[in-house]
Amino acid sequence: MMVNKGAIVDATIIAAPSSTKNASDQRDPEMKQTKKGNTCYFGMKAHVGTDTGSLVHSVVVTPANTHNAAVMYACLHGGKQEMYGDKAYVHAERK
Repeated sequence: MMVNKGAIVDATIIAAPSSTKNASDQRDPEMKQTKKGNTCYFGMKAHVGTDTGSLVHSVVVTPANTHNAAVMYACLHGGKQEMYGDKAYVHAERK
C-alpha cells in the first residue's frame, strides 16, 4: 500500500556549452542563460515532480531562463492537497 499525502517539486539546471565554436558558428537556439546566485549558466532546466515517497511522476524540460513557478502546476499529479518546494514556488495564492 502506498500513501501519498503530497507532491515535491524542484528544478535542476542542465548545463550546455555556450561556445559558438561548432559547424554552424551559433549557440543552440533552444538553450538560454540564467543566473543562480552569482553564477551564470547556459542550458536547459528540468522541472521534476515526485510524490512524497520519491516516485517521479512528471518531468518538464524548459529553457534555463524559465521561472520554476511557471511550470509548477505541470509538475503536480492528481489531486494533491500538499506541495513541498523551495522559495521559488512561494506565492500567497499557493500557500
